[in-house]
Amino acid sequence: MEKSKLSEEKGAPVISISGLHKSFGELEVLKGVDFNLFKGENVAVLGKSGSGKSVLIKIIASLLKPDQGEVVVLGKHPDKLLGQELNALRLRIGFSFQSSALYDSMNVYENLSFPLTMNTKHLTRKEIDNSVAEALDAVGLGDKTAQLPADLSGGQRKRIGIARTLILKPEIMLYDEPTSGLDPVTSAEINQLINEVQQRYNTSSIIITHDLTCAKSTANRVAMLLDGKFTKSGKFEEVFKSDDAQIRGFFNYNFIQ
Repeated sequence: MEKSKLSEEKGAPVISISGLHKSFGELEVLKGVDFNLFKGENVAVLGKSGSGKSVLIKIIASLLKPDQGEVVVLGKHPDKLLGQELNALRLRIGFSFQSSALYDSMNVYENLSFPLTMNTKHLTRKEIDNSVAEALDAVGLGDKTAQLPADLSGGQRKRIGIARTLILKPEIMLYDEPTSGLDPVTSAEINQLINEVQQRYNTSSIIITHDLTCAKSTANRVAMLLDGKFTKSGKFEEVFKSDDAQIRGFFNYNFIQ
């Protein structure tokens, strides 16, 4: 399905946020955020450092609690869940950390099999092997099972981190700066992978980034988070046609060809 059509064929949102506030001491980061993510779409959330982008997805994943407002994820209120109910919701959300968050002492196979053995006790060894092979195939690194993270390039670590997230087949993917620190060629490969994940797994994704090439390449819709609120949302070209000085300044600072 073409990206332009995806954002037009909206049903009920898989994430719905209204009036979200979050402060850390005297620092008010999110100041009344309203946001929806619809099934099957990729949304790139853009904004300068400190604008609250990563705080937003940590609240969605229930790694942080909101101070005020409503957050609904897959029909649940994560800030109101505890124990097994909260864990069950988290298993439906894949979080791809900026650092890849791999265990240095584990090889690639062990890194990928770990979430399966921790969260799905009934699987046989063959089923785990098949799941690892499928996830590695999805990111194009099926020959890396025995390697340690230290032996991988930065782009390969990003891919393995995404594979480990995919192994539980989440419905929602949260990408935190997926191309940060990568060269242009490797960044383009990660952008392509994000699109392939969307198509292969029918995920709904939020992509936190300051990389305009990543946003333009992967997003059905982009949303500008400025001064603690979303100021504009739409297709990439629509958003950056804005006369808003802050949006123009962000574009000019992060200019892409």
